Amino acid sequence: MTAKTLTKAEEQVMQYLWELEKGFLKDILELFPEPKPHTNTVSTILKILMEKEFVGHNVHGRQHEYFPLISKETYSGKSIKSLVKNYFEGSYRNAVSFLVEKNEMSVEDLEMLLKELKK
Repeated sequence: MTAKTLTKAEEQVMQYLWELEKGFLKDILELFPEPKPHTNTVSTILKILMEKEFVGHNVHGRQHEYFPLISKETYSGKSIKSLVKNYFEGSYRNAVSFLVEKNEMSVEDLEMLLKELKK
């Protein structure tokens, strides 16, 4: 699969599909908070996700059962890599420093992470 990105709306649908593992349109719609998007909107997003090769489907009569073709972990890894490359000159060190400076990551969190990495 090529390095394709998701819009916020596409990512939200993917989050629900990753949670469900597989599901019909109505199953995905149920997970949206109120006010829920229109059925056609979510259907269109699913069609786009299939074109981008993020989602596959099985046909059951007139209904489609959707499932992710890429795992959440795989997409998360690619997203983080892209974020670091585009915003932190490819340096994970710069990214972590930024998180610590902005109080998004505590020194304690960083120390715990270092302990885990040393194992």
